[in-house]
Amino acid sequence: MKKLIFTLLVLMTLPCSGKVIKVLAIGNSFSEDAVEQYLYELAAAQGDSLVIGNAYIGGCSLEMHLDNLKTSRRSYAYRKVVGGVKTEEKKVSLQRIILDEPWDIITLQQASLLSGIADSYKNLPTLQRQVKLLCTNQNVEIWWHMTWAYSKNFKNAQFEIYGSDQERMYNDIVNCVRNEVPKANITQIIPSGIAIRLMRYRKGDILNRDGYHLSYTLGRYTAACTWCEMLTGRIVDGNKYWPSTITMENAKLCQQEAHEAIFMQQIRQYATF
Repeated sequence: MKKLIFTLLVLMTLPCSGKVIKVLAIGNSFSEDAVEQYLYELAAAQGDSLVIGNAYIGGCSLEMHLDNLKTSRRSYAYRKVVGGVKTEEKKVSLQRIILDEPWDIITLQQASLLSGIADSYKNLPTLQRQVKLLCTNQNVEIWWHMTWAYSKNFKNAQFEIYGSDQERMYNDIVNCVRNEVPKANITQIIPSGIAIRLMRYRKGDILNRDGYHLSYTLGRYTAACTWCEMLTGRIVDGNKYWPSTITMENAKLCQQEAHEAIFMQQIRQYATF
């Protein structure tokens, strides 16, 4: 019954599968974790083709992205996956990256440290408008990438802004997604943060490689599964692709929790209307 309800929701909100979907992430190392590996292969395994772009600056915040856009600063590494092959061009402006393709979907996200700080979202409406105006596809959709809380044992002075508390950081991120992101007229959320949280329940707090970036196996694969289902509208649970570094059992678990995360986010979103 739950899958039936979810299927009806995605049919109302997501692009059709079986076509080329062009998606650009304007992000940082957390978008690198999510889209630069596994995502293309997951979509291809179910009959969809993605053109994936990542406008990358490590630790880049919404404020920095907006400033870079205003000043045409050539400070991005432009990573692109086409036909399963990843390329990188350095010292590229955000304008040129946005103009490179008629993107169907462009995602925004906050720097991880600021992801649960409401005041840090004040520039999001302006950034959303400017990105949308610059894109050559008049039907482009701007989505939000909800990132994840740090691991419980992460030892870093910056984590103290959340009391070094994973649960507090997660709840603060959820509140920003619920209260701040809609102010920028963004309704579609890719809930990687929820999927990672669910996987932590199932496997323990082992989804990070350094306390905040995702592990190269389960962490990144879980995020890619979440993106794949959101972008294509196909339920990822049952997808036949997983890397050789992950067992079939663990791959199925990642797929299930990615699907569950999207279901939870969609129900929460529609429950607010």
